[in-house]
Amino acid sequence: MTIEASGIAPAIMTGYLMDLPVVFAKKKSPRTIQNALSTTVHSFTKDRDYEVVISSDFLTPKDNVLFVDDFLAYGNAALGVIDLIKQSGANLIGMGFIIEKAFQNGRKTLEERGVRVESLAIIEDLSNCRITIKD
Repeated sequence: MTIEASGIAPAIMTGYLMDLPVVFAKKKSPRTIQNALSTTVHSFTKDRDYEVVISSDFLTPKDNVLFVDDFLAYGNAALGVIDLIKQSGANLIGMGFIIEKAFQNGRKTLEERGVRVESLAIIEDLSNCRITIKD
């Protein structure tokens, strides 16, 4: 599972490699959606709130969910997904990110809620025009 739009590519590749189906939540409720589950997510980078929506037809109590996204910063999108998963009765297995900004504490926020977090690259610092990546 992911949230449109930048999470779609890594989620599809993860699903392909793991032979799992992929669904994504939309940042706007389309007129065609039936049985909507929704939550509000604050975007730090755009400084605005989004209504994130998915049909309960695609997220059910029988589902075990791996959330995949491009970035983990403060964890706002991830917290929104946790809310959608709770509403649906599904089971969250873990969350995976391409890049984690460790200095923005999203991992801590999620781990305090018992969420397993995996990241491919962890940026420890972005200062003086340098990127410091954790070994």
